[in-house]
This record gives sequence, C-alpha cells and structure tokens, in this order.
Amino acid sequence: MNHPVAPDTTAAPAIPPDATPVMAQYFAAKNSQPDALLFFRMGDFYELFFDDAVRAAELLGVALTKRGKHAGGDIPMAGVPVHAAEAYMAKLVRQGVKVAVCEQVEDPAEARKRGYKAVVRREVVRVVTPGTLTEDNWLDARGANRLAAVAVRQGRAAVAAVELSTGDVESLVCDREDLGALLSALRPSETLAADRLFADELVSAALKAAGGAVQPMAAALGEVSAAEARVRRLYGVETLDGFGEFAPAELSALGLIAAYVETTAPGKRPALKPPRRGAESEFMAIDPATRASLEIERAQAGTREGSLLACIDRTVTSGGARELAARLARPLLDVEAIDRRLDAVAWLLERRSLRRDLRERLKGSGDMARALSRLALGRGGPRDLGALRAGLRAGVELKVMAGAVKEPLDGPPLELSRALIAMTPSDGLAVLLADLEQGLDEELGQNARDGGFVRAGFRPELDEARGLRDDSRRVVAGMEADLQAQSGAPLKVRHNAVLGYFLETTARHAEPLMRPPLNATFIHRQTLANQVRFTTVELADLDARIAQAGERALAIEVETFEIFRERVVAEAGAIQAAAEALAVLDVAAALAEWAEEMGAARPALDRSTVFRVEAGRHPVVEAAVKRDGQAFTPNDCGLDASGESCARLAIVTGPNMAGKSTFLRQNALLAVLAQAGSFVPARAMRLGVVDRLFSRVGAGDDLARGRSTFMTEMVETAAILVQATHRSLVVLDEIGRGTATYDGLAIAWACAEALHETNKARTLFATHYHELARLEERLDHVCNLSMKAKEWNGDLVFLHEAAPGAADRSYGVQVAKLAGVPAPVVARAREVLDRLESEKAAPARLDDLPLFAASAPPPAAAGPSELDRALDGIDPDDLTPREALEALYRLKGLRA
Repeated sequence: MNHPVAPDTTAAPAIPPDATPVMAQYFAAKNSQPDALLFFRMGDFYELFFDDAVRAAELLGVALTKRGKHAGGDIPMAGVPVHAAEAYMAKLVRQGVKVAVCEQVEDPAEARKRGYKAVVRREVVRVVTPGTLTEDNWLDARGANRLAAVAVRQGRAAVAAVELSTGDVESLVCDREDLGALLSALRPSETLAADRLFADELVSAALKAAGGAVQPMAAALGEVSAAEARVRRLYGVETLDGFGEFAPAELSALGLIAAYVETTAPGKRPALKPPRRGAESEFMAIDPATRASLEIERAQAGTREGSLLACIDRTVTSGGARELAARLARPLLDVEAIDRRLDAVAWLLERRSLRRDLRERLKGSGDMARALSRLALGRGGPRDLGALRAGLRAGVELKVMAGAVKEPLDGPPLELSRALIAMTPSDGLAVLLADLEQGLDEELGQNARDGGFVRAGFRPELDEARGLRDDSRRVVAGMEADLQAQSGAPLKVRHNAVLGYFLETTARHAEPLMRPPLNATFIHRQTLANQVRFTTVELADLDARIAQAGERALAIEVETFEIFRERVVAEAGAIQAAAEALAVLDVAAALAEWAEEMGAARPALDRSTVFRVEAGRHPVVEAAVKRDGQAFTPNDCGLDASGESCARLAIVTGPNMAGKSTFLRQNALLAVLAQAGSFVPARAMRLGVVDRLFSRVGAGDDLARGRSTFMTEMVETAAILVQATHRSLVVLDEIGRGTATYDGLAIAWACAEALHETNKARTLFATHYHELARLEERLDHVCNLSMKAKEWNGDLVFLHEAAPGAADRSYGVQVAKLAGVPAPVVARAREVLDRLESEKAAPARLDDLPLFAASAPPPAAAGPSELDRALDGIDPDDLTPREALEALYRLKGLRA
C-alpha cells in the first residue's frame, strides 16, 4: 500500500511580521496545503522552500540552494523550470507525493496599477495526486485512473469511485467482507478513507490489497448531511433525488470524493456523469487473491503483458481498451445483459468486411472522454478540441457505415443500435462539430497560449491581426510609398525603441513638410544635425497596431479557445454518451476480431448451476505455445452443483507439469470471459452464471504480515469455505502442502468434503494426495480426473489430456530429472522411492536405508534390448507388404 509521502515537517512556519509580501503569500499557500510539496510560481520557475525544498532536492535530484533568512537561519530553496514542471510533478506523484501548484493569477501589469511595489496575486490552483490526474502524458491511455473512497455505516460498506479523466462515477454498497473484492476490481490509483477506519482490520486489509495510494481523511468529512451538501455542490444541483436514493454509507463515500475534488481542483467543476449506482449482486465477485492467481488484468509480475487482458485485447481506441478492461474486471451476473453483449459480438463476427471498415475508422477517433474532462477542469488545450472534433466526426461516419448495411430483417442488435444512436449528434452538437471543423487548423498545439490553432478565415479580425503581425514590412513599405507620393519628398520609414516608427528625410526636403498644407499631415518629431524626423496620425496608429498585433492575435485565439471550451462543457452529456458509444462499438468489434482469430464459440448462459465445456483452451497459454509453433491440447470439463448432469466436485490428479494448474485456471478464465460478454476458446460452453469465483492456484508468502506460505494458503482457503455458495466456481490446487504429509492430507480431505457437502460449489480440486480419489466412492457427486502422462524409454511424456479416473503415480522423480536435477540425486531418489513403495510402513523404516547411499554413482544405463536392435535393423521403405507382415510377427514374438 503506497501511502502518500509527506514532507518531514508538514506545518509551514507561521507568517512572520517581517516577511516580505512574496514570502507572506508563500506562507499562506503552504498553510492551506501542509501535507503537499508546494510549487510556488516565481516568473519562469516554480520554487520550493524550507522542508519542501529539501525533500524535492532528494526526490528529484535538483540543486538545493539558499535564499534569504527566516528565524535567524537560511531558507532552503530548490526550483524547476515552468516548461519542464510537468515531468518533475509526474515523478513526484509516482512516488506517492502530493504536489500543490501555486500560480500567478494576475498579470504583472495589473499588479503595477496598485503601486510599483505591489506583487502579483498568487493562489493554489491545483493539488496533483495519483487519483486526480487527467493529463495524457501522466496516464496510461488504455487503463483507468480511479479515485475511490470507502465508508462504513451501520455494518455496511460503500465504495464510491470517480475517474476524473473521463467523468465516470460509481457508487456501490457491499458487505464489509466483500470490500477487498470490490476494490481489487476497481484497482483505484488512490483511495480515500476516514482515519478511524484504519483501526478496522478488515477494512485496512482491503485497502492494502487494493494497491495504489491511500489517503486518510478526517472522519467529519464523511458526516452524512455535510457529505450530501458537498455532493450537491459538486454537481450543481439542489437535490440528489434525480440520481436515486443513496444509503448513508454511499453519501459518506461520495462526500469524501467531493471534498477531495474541491481541495485538489479549487474553483473548478469537473464534467461528471451522474453516479451510477451498483449492487454487489450485479457483478461476479472476484477476491484479490483470485484476481492475482488468474492474472486477469495483470500478470503476477505486475505487468499487463502475460495477462488475459493483454491476450485478448484487439481494441483500436483508448476508450475501447478501458471498457474492455472494465468488463473483464467485473463480469456480469445478468444473463440478459450478457447476451446483449454477445449479440453485438456475434453480429460483427458475421460481417468481416464491415468490421474491418469500422475498426479502420475507429483508429482516428481520438479520446473524447479524457479530452472533455481536461477542458472542463481548465487543463485542456487545442489538441483536446481536436480530439473532440475527430471523435464526433468519426461517430457520424460510423453511423453512416453501419446504416449502409441493407438487412431489414437482421439489423444491428440492441447494444450496437443504442451506440449508433448515441453517436448521432444533437442539433447543438452538430453545430459545435461544424464550427470545430471550420475553426480549427489541422495541426494543433498543446497549449492555447502558444496560438496558431485557429484556421485562417474563421475570424476576420484574427486574420487582420495576423496579417499585420506577419506582414509588417510589406505594410510599412506600402505606407512609405504612399507618403512619398503625397509629399514629393524622399521619406524613409525608420524604427527605434524610443520613437517607434517614424519618417526621416534631409533638412532640405523637410522644409515643405513643416509649411501648410503638408504640416497638417506631417507632424514634426525631432531634428538632428542632418536629418529631420516626422510622424503622421496613420503611422502612429500603424505603430501601435503593429506593436499590439502579436498580442492581439494571441488574445483573439485564446478567446476563441475559451468560447469553444464553454460550448464543449455545455454539451458535456452528449459528448460523454458519444464517447461511451465509440468504446462499446470498439469492444464489440475487437472481441469479434479475437473470436475469429481464435476460433472461439459463443457461450450459452443460463441461471442453472451447470458448468460444461467442450474442447476448452487456455487463451493465454495457447497464444504462447502457438508462438513456439506448437499446438495446445483442448480439454472437456463438466460440473453441476446440483449433481444431476455431472459431478459437483472433480478431484484432479496427475504429475507435476502435466497441466493441472493450466486446466484449473483455463476453466476459471472461460467463466470470466463468458460473463464479461466475450466468446470463449472452446468448441462449446454452457454456463450457469457464477456469482463468486475463487482460485487458489500457486503459493506465496506474505512476509510483511508475518505469514508463511502455508498460513497464507490457509487464510485464503478459509475465505473460500466461508463465502462460496452453490452458484460459485472454486478451483483449488494442492491444498495442504507446506505442512506434514498427514496434516496436509487431513486438511485437503476436510476441505473437499466441506465444499461438496456444505458449500455445494462447483469445484475443481487438484491434489497429489492420491488418497482423495476415494472420495468418489464416499460422496455422491464427486468424480476423478487425471492429467495423462506416459513413460517412454525411462522418460516422461506429458499428454496434457484430462481423462476420467485417478492417476496412479505423481512421477515426481521423473519431473526432477526433466528439471535438470543432477543424475546422482535422481538415482538416489529412485532408490528411496522404491524402498518406500515396497514397504507399507515406509515412514518408520527410513532408518534402514544405507548410509551415504546418496553419494553412490548412478547405475549404468541399460543397453539396447533385443527388440530395440531388431527395430534398428528394419528399413520400412525397403519392405514389401509380405516382408512387413513377417517383420511385425517377428517383433511381436520378441516382445512376448
């Protein structure tokens, strides 16, 4: 759990009476954000002082200097250039440090109007934390960046989550025991919790398991009435009735988020969707251990590569990638909703040409959701307007492409139809799109203050200012020629810093200009030894206009940007709907593309307790073996919690490396894919929806909490036995290892019985305790499966086939040989194994083994048998049919 790293001394010094005006501003800003590093804007640098400077120098590797005195000592100072500040802030945030940005919010010219000693006003305009990031260069474009809040009231927990970069807001209520599973599904970058909750062991464990930064909040911020008021203020509404009826815990959690947003983005109102209220009964529950074991979104190394998500992701947009990740993280329980997703995938799977065209057009659609969020928070730029233009334009074209399909009886299914409707711009949005098309240049910069993004011809006054700014020499030359013709004198237009633009001529030619009627036009400015200088009203006006043209052009562009920004925010709801529709279309097309690549089948879902897979394949492992040019061996699997169609619990035995773990994980992942709304890599699948998925595959310790591997396994097993229901799917691998043999066997036996008799959950139970195979005879709905392997010439060949029946051996010594264990050790292991297997009281007779036998040389390899020599002497290509038949009889005789 990454707690935010705070400075060593969080409290800033009190504002001393002799502080300079600038330092008084610093003290006031620092006191408003005592737990953040304060980036204090001074000209072209952000400066940090006191302990902030010391801490920043340590974390960023910048120089630590001194400036001025305070309380008799030097003031430590460090700084970073404004143009490079984002990179430094990102580095701090990645280390869990909060950063407060104190900006100059007043033009220096305005400040000077209050007196030459006046300083520009400064305010904290933003607090940068992991969960409140919106900038593209700080975020994973294909991953969510959520800020979550946890509250517990009346024994019930609530989690509120907001993704500021897209405006998505959720509110979910759950039991305290399910808090870990819910948080692990959301994977928040930062989680808020009232400080009193850290004393609750269950909540504290859930916060730790969720990962990301954890921010303690004052418990008073979660008080229900105050929290509700803050949420209303965040949405700008008088009542929350239009959003539904919230439980007290939900209001507390939403209130914590509202308070944090007010603090981190003061004066800004993000473009948020109404809170989407969910329930624990809406999604498949997957606890953190299961999520890590199955590597759904992240491999166990912590990277995206090697995960189920990375394996199936064929999306072409950032929004689509985030939507796919959200679906895999929280598979649905509603059969009708799942079928709607599957209908969309099936429809596009059948239309390869249309799917190809849609995916090609989606590639340039931009990330509208995040662009909108940045614009609403005042952090956006011209490129964000460009992203909206590209996305809205793509939506219109995609609607036309899908509408061109002439199938009146087989139009797009409901999910796609809704998406296409959402892509159709309203009248206001259509006008906005037209103006963006007409007003924005093709090449757009990052910042509005850099200018150059408004297309020529969109605003005539801007064209005039640009022309004057860019063509000043031509304009001046034209005026010079006009004045020469008017005066008849060889006038030259000159410029200096004191007079600006002026006319210059010789004293002889200047005399007529100072007499009527020309003196009414030419105004004398200065007389030098050989030259006389004049100006005119037009030249003075041109001088001012040229001087101001660049500033005016930039001001017009910034004004244009602000007008566009306000119009975008006014259409936020429609833009968010269009962005969501693009993501839905991208996911459906991507899953159809993957299904075609994999030869995947549509699963049949219902409300039964059946789990039946024909020729199922592990999607990640299959992709890996295909890259190596090998084939994956598919396997069937059948479970039924009722015991009517097949067994409720399957005991899976077989050698190490034969594929037991792959078989277990494979079936769990097929359930995740099916309920996420994806086709599955199998010939066929029928699935009664799984309410909770548990996977205990692989072992790991938890040294930070003082837990051994065995203790960790027992804690996770206990959670399964307490929470699993008859609608759950449980996969367990080698329960009971890590302790004495009989202890482990007893635990495994008791767990299997409990899952069968008490939980009645559909269960795959892999073990090396072959004694468990007897459960098939003792319990009503248990079957045995074994992963097949064969010995060939002393070597072990894995067939990776799951077949009925129990394995007779574990082949551990053969696997040790394959792993490269030295030959003397393998030979000694064979000797010990033979002795143990030949004597029933083996544990008591180990002392009878000869001493130092481990150092004995391995037995000599056996020479080829007579059968082997006979086979070597046969060349099948040279045999006639009769000779081949005779050879076969001869070999059969040798074998006998």
